[in-house]
Amino acid sequence: MIEKFEGIIINETPYGDNSKIINILTKEKGLVGVLCNNVKSIKNPLRTKTLKFTYGYFHLYYHPNKLSKLADVDIIDNLKNIRNDIELISYMSYITDLTYQVIKQNDDSNIYNIFISTILKMNEKQNPLILTNILELKYLDYLGVGLNLTSCIKCGSKKNIVTLDPDEGGYICQDCYTNEKLLSPKCIKLIRMYYLIDISSISNINIKKETANEINYFLDKYYERYTGVYLKSKDFLKKINSLTA
Repeated sequence: MIEKFEGIIINETPYGDNSKIINILTKEKGLVGVLCNNVKSIKNPLRTKTLKFTYGYFHLYYHPNKLSKLADVDIIDNLKNIRNDIELISYMSYITDLTYQVIKQNDDSNIYNIFISTILKMNEKQNPLILTNILELKYLDYLGVGLNLTSCIKCGSKKNIVTLDPDEGGYICQDCYTNEKLLSPKCIKLIRMYYLIDISSISNINIKKETANEINYFLDKYYERYTGVYLKSKDFLKKINSLTA
């Protein structure tokens, strides 16, 4: 029996001469491995519908404990704006690789919603750096290294917060502050906003470049220190950003 799943292809592996195995992150079942027979053939109508980043409804002969088989694909959105922009493709590649690492550690269904919402807003040409940082911040909980953004990590006070310390993993208030690096008040406020915001509700984001860069730097260092996730696509993204800066 054929079943229908909403999802996006996040990676693929060659299989024989004309076939391949794709990993689809689905809304209903999380990560699903799918065998696509003869889809590399030029005459196969599914050839272009089984490329990485294809977002659609996948009609599958679904098998929960082994590879499913592909029957057909209905495209939901071809993500044209992303595909036509090298910078956006670079961001897309990074957040896709990151999502794959996160979903392997935690198959919470909300990861799909965060990922798809981010991609769709990126395709609307909302600021890709800010969107990526929002996604990164939300993913920390699923990686088991979430930040305490409600009160001082040392005493529990919600007043007079002066910084966000990566070593302690959360806010530091004025009374508990020793010599931790200070973040700007704007940065502290926005990181909490990033964490709480519903990505799908974003219509426009206006944040000063220096503040956005400060948040990005903080998250880069936090990921490097605590997540154990290293991705080549992140290095490539950094190179692209240095060229477009």
